Amino acid sequence: MIPISIQIKQALTKLILPLLFIMAILIMIIGQAKPKLIEDVRLKVVDFLLPVYVIVEKPCDMLNKFFQNFHDVRNIMKENKKLKHENKELKGWYHVALGLAEENVELKKQLHWIPDSRITYITAHIVADGSGIYHKAVLVVLQSGHNVHVGEIALSGFGLVGRVTETGDRSARILLINDPVSRVPVNLTNSHVQAIMAGDNTSYPKLIFYPEDKPPIEGEKVLTDNKGNAFPAEIPIGYVHYLDPRHPIVVPYTSLDRLRIVRIFNFKNNEINPPDAPGRINLTNKKTKTKPVASPALLGHN
Repeated sequence: MIPISIQIKQALTKLILPLLFIMAILIMIIGQAKPKLIEDVRLKVVDFLLPVYVIVEKPCDMLNKFFQNFHDVRNIMKENKKLKHENKELKGWYHVALGLAEENVELKKQLHWIPDSRITYITAHIVADGSGIYHKAVLVVLQSGHNVHVGEIALSGFGLVGRVTETGDRSARILLINDPVSRVPVNLTNSHVQAIMAGDNTSYPKLIFYPEDKPPIEGEKVLTDNKGNAFPAEIPIGYVHYLDPRHPIVVPYTSLDRLRIVRIFNFKNNEINPPDAPGRINLTNKKTKTKPVASPALLGHN
């Protein structure tokens, strides 16, 4: 190789940019004068470099697919996590649905059957909360000649909420089941024992006087018991919950702090017949007599 001095190298380096500029101008002039020639040259260059393009394109495609697959896997993992969470929730709702289906079967068996023969009830709006520090009660408005009496029971759309303690010409006072003086005999559906539900001025009445060897079971239903003929049997109230291992309480199906409408029932005599219209109902059936059995189905009527 012929040695090249540093000065020559520097001169050539300085000439490269002007030469490229001149070549670009010449190509532009030739392209304007003979466009066909430039196009043919360009196609020949492309044909010559095509194998190189193919060789380079394959790794690029593989790399693209790899990143796309990686992105898809991340999306699948997120979707799988979401589906697992939804599946867990669906399993919970599945058990709820089973419980509701079982309850629905029981309600259908007892549809239209109400304890006692001459049952009357009215729907009343709560106009005032008469609760205080030491008592829990509500005041309902009634029509003149309402025929509501002390001792009749009040229910919401889901279960027992209280009992009438005072009546006036156009109003009645209902003592709620969480009042400190409230005592309701109850049956526990799973443990099959009787107990007393006692109000303690909180939102959740407590359970007392149950057998020590058969404590209430967490989550089991609480229904009224007809011991002493104080209440009709099998009216839903709520379910058992433990605040601590030694203190079972009853969580009512209806929030006692948000009552707006109640139904006041008159349970008397022994004849049974279903209600067929809202409002005050007085039903008799002389041909049918049976032992009083309360049913949650009555809660489905307005």
